[in-house]
Amino acid sequence: MKLRSLTLVLIIALAATVAWGADVTGTWKGEIQGPDGSISLTYSFKQDGGKLTGTVTGPQGDPLELLEGKVEGEKIHFAVNVPFNGGTKFISDGTIKGDDEISLETKSEGGDSFGPPVTLKKQK
Repeated sequence: MKLRSLTLVLIIALAATVAWGADVTGTWKGEIQGPDGSISLTYSFKQDGGKLTGTVTGPQGDPLELLEGKVEGEKIHFAVNVPFNGGTKFISDGTIKGDDEISLETKSEGGDSFGPPVTLKKQK
């Protein structure tokens, strides 16, 4: 009976680990293509279970807070309000591709794509 209980506990622990996926906590960098060339972005993620918080910093230097952040398995989602032209909300959805890479697609709240997918690399 003791072995059966231990096996059950191990299976539940493994299932919980798989369900939550990788922990993306840390600093990530990527470049997006803008009309005037590439723009470097630095993301600072903090994951607590499925909840994701943090900031993104671009060339302007002021970090912008992540909103609506969540991680579900290998999927990551968050939004950012960018204060230009009266404010624009960008929504990012991506796939976690291991411990050091995220493929991220960003669209405006109206659905307009913000360029091709961006590859984020985790900084060590």
